[in-house]
Amino acid sequence: MPAAADPPHPAADRLELVDVLAALGHPVRLEIVRRLASGEEAFCGEVVPDLPRSSVTHHLKTLRESGVICRRAQGRRLYLALRRDDLELRFPGLLELVLACRSRPLDSECDEQPL
Repeated sequence: MPAAADPPHPAADRLELVDVLAALGHPVRLEIVRRLASGEEAFCGEVVPDLPRSSVTHHLKTLRESGVICRRAQGRRLYLALRRDDLELRFPGLLELVLACRSRPLDSECDEQPL
């Protein structure tokens, strides 16, 4: 039986804000995005080492299907990368805002600014 093809990632012009926000709205997925924010590819075992495999699979699938990350298979390993350029093209400033607010205390100014 042939190996299953790597599922396609949505094209940049097909990314939907509601899907991206839903994916970023979970603390585990937000942490995955934060770890990928450097722009370097990372082996999925490095990004989420402390979760059960089924949880990791679910979170990575959600991020991939929403267009937040892409994955690339190499041998038996999956490498992940943040789709920073695509997200910036489709939703300018969104990723930077989300990452900046994630690193500040809850009572910081980013929580008080209107969108």
